[in-house]
Amino acid sequence: MSVRSSGILLHPTSLPSACGIGDLGPSAYRFADFLVMTGQRLWQMLPLNPTESIYGHSPYHSPSAFAGNPLLISPEPLVQQGLLQQSESKADRRWSEQKVAFSRIVRSKQRLLERVCERFGTEGDTTDFDRFCRNSGWLDDFALYMVLRSHYRSRVWPEWPRSLRERRPKALQDVRRKFKDPIRNQKILQYLFFQQWDALKRYCNRRQIRLIGDMPIYVPLDSADVWAHPECFKLTRGGRPTAVSGVPPDYFSATGQLWGHPVYDWKSLQEKGYGWWVDRMQHHLQLYDLTRIDHFRGLVAYWEVPARAKTAVNGHWVPVPTEEFLDRLVKRFGRLPVIAEDLGTITADVREVINRYGFPGMRVLLFAFGGDFPNGSFLPHRHEPNCVVYTGTHDNNTIRGWFEKEADSKTKTNLFRYLGRQVPVEELHWELIRMAMVSTAETVIVPLQDVLGLGSEARMNRPASRRGNWLWRFGWDTLGSETTDRLRDITETYGRN
Repeated sequence: MSVRSSGILLHPTSLPSACGIGDLGPSAYRFADFLVMTGQRLWQMLPLNPTESIYGHSPYHSPSAFAGNPLLISPEPLVQQGLLQQSESKADRRWSEQKVAFSRIVRSKQRLLERVCERFGTEGDTTDFDRFCRNSGWLDDFALYMVLRSHYRSRVWPEWPRSLRERRPKALQDVRRKFKDPIRNQKILQYLFFQQWDALKRYCNRRQIRLIGDMPIYVPLDSADVWAHPECFKLTRGGRPTAVSGVPPDYFSATGQLWGHPVYDWKSLQEKGYGWWVDRMQHHLQLYDLTRIDHFRGLVAYWEVPARAKTAVNGHWVPVPTEEFLDRLVKRFGRLPVIAEDLGTITADVREVINRYGFPGMRVLLFAFGGDFPNGSFLPHRHEPNCVVYTGTHDNNTIRGWFEKEADSKTKTNLFRYLGRQVPVEELHWELIRMAMVSTAETVIVPLQDVLGLGSEARMNRPASRRGNWLWRFGWDTLGSETTDRLRDITETYGRN
C-alpha cells in the first residue's frame, strides 16, 4: 500500500437488486465501474460469511469463518448457466429499495436456491464442482454442520447427542449417509457463491481495483469451526467455553464489554503449528487483496473473562505468542497484506508489533475533534503515510448523522476551527472527504453513505443495538453525475487516482 489511493466502503448487501438484497451480480460489476470512473482503487466490504436471523444477520457472527453467504448469490448468472429460467430470476414481489427485509428475503431466496440445487448436475459436467469440493478443506465440516444444526432446530452443537458432539467417526459416517442430499446442496451453494465471487474479483483486479476483506478475530461457539476444531479453543470436555472474549472496563463502559466468543487456546495452536490460523489466512489471501483484522490487539494480548461472568470486569490479560505466530504466517505467505484495526486503547506492546511488521493502522476522522483536540492522532496533520484514513467505519454514524445527533457544541467548534470556517451541514461530508484525501496517509476509505451525504437513517450498524442493523441499501439514482464528477475531481486533485 505504498501508492496514494482511495476507495469506498460498501457491503454487497447494500447494492441495488430486484431481489431485495444486494448480491454478486450485475450491480456489483456496475459499482466496480463506478469506482473506476471516479478514480477509486479500493473496494472494502464487511465479512462475506453466512449470516443468520437469530444473530440479526450480523456478518461478524457467522457459523463459518470460511464459507460464503448464499444470500449473496445472484440469480442472473444462474440463468446463463441454465440453472434458472429467466422468469424465475425475476423478483417475486416489489422489495424496498432502501432497506433489506431479511426475514422475507431469506424465505424468497431459499426457495430460489432450492430449485437451483435440484437442477445442478442433472445435465452437464460437474468436474469444476468436484474439484472445488476436493480443494476446500473446510467444506465437508461446514456442510455437515449446517445440516445437523438444521436437524436439531438451531441448537448449539454442545447440546447435540454425545456421539456427534464428539465427532465419533461412526456417527459422522451415518449422518453423511442419512443426509447425503442436503449435505450436497450445501456444497453446491458454496460452489456457486465462490464461482461468482471469483468472477467479480477477476473483473475488479483487471480494472486495477483491489478488494479489502474484513476478518473478525473471534468465531462464535455456534460455528462449524469450533465444532470441527475444539482443540483450538478453551472448552470443557462437553464443548462449553471455560473462558470467553471481551474488553475491560474503560471510559466508555464501567463494566467493559462481554462479547462471549470462546477464546483461543494458544498453547494448543502453538503445538499444532497454528494450522487452523494458517488455513484461515490462506483462505483470506485467496479471496481478497488486503484484509482488515478486527480487534487486532487480541493477537498480542486478549481480555479473557470467566465463562459464567455477567460482565467483563473480572477478566484478565492473557499474552499471545505473537512473534512466533506472525513469523509463521510471514514464512508461509511473505509480507502480509493486513490492515490492523487499532482503535480504542492500544498499549505500547501492540503498537510495537504493528510497527515491526509494517501493518498500517486506522485513523477515523469522526474521532478527531473531541477532548484531545488539537493533539489527537486522528487529526490529518498527525497522520503518518503507513495508515488508512476513514471518515467513519461501519460502526460509526454517517458524517451528517454524527454532526446532527452526536457531536456536542465543543466538538463542532473544534471541527470548524480546524476547517477554518463554518460549513453548512449539506456540504460537511465533502469537507471531511477532502480532509481525508489531502492527508499524507497513503490510503483513504470513505463509506458510500458519506459520499452521498446521508444522515443517521443510512447508518449500517449501531454496536449497542441488536436490531435494525445491516439493512441499508442505495439506489442508482442517488449516484448522479454531480456526485460522480465531484468524487473524481477531489480524488484527482489530491493524487489518489
